[in-house]
Amino acid sequence: MRATATFTVKAFVPTELKPEPAVSTGLPVGVATMEKHFEGAAAGRSATLFTSAFDHAAGIGTYLAMESFEGSLNGREGSFNFVHSATTSGSDRTAEFFTIVPSSGTGELAGISGAGGMAVDADGTHRVWFDYQLG
Repeated sequence: MRATATFTVKAFVPTELKPEPAVSTGLPVGVATMEKHFEGAAAGRSATLFTSAFDHAAGIGTYLAMESFEGSLNGREGSFNFVHSATTSGSDRTAEFFTIVPSSGTGELAGISGAGGMAVDADGTHRVWFDYQLG
């Protein structure tokens, strides 16, 4: 099954967490928490741990995000975790990874497994899709 949605970031809060021991690289590693809201066949909200090595001025870097989603997929209520990452050199997305964490589903989403993806439209609209199975 597939559930698609648009989402908005409601909060992005950088943390003081830093890798130890400190290692100097060309891009600093940062950690933040995020809250997202989803509308569409995937409806609800997520709490996210977001880690990145990113140059904001140049728009170049890589991120890794672990999200805890609660809401519904195609009308089925519950929660689950998913993880995604991507690299950008400015206007592209490469080396993308997206998976639903096995054994993380609850409620009517218990037993969920699968994958998905994200895209950002030219107008800035953020899209997500989950290709999933239940059982």
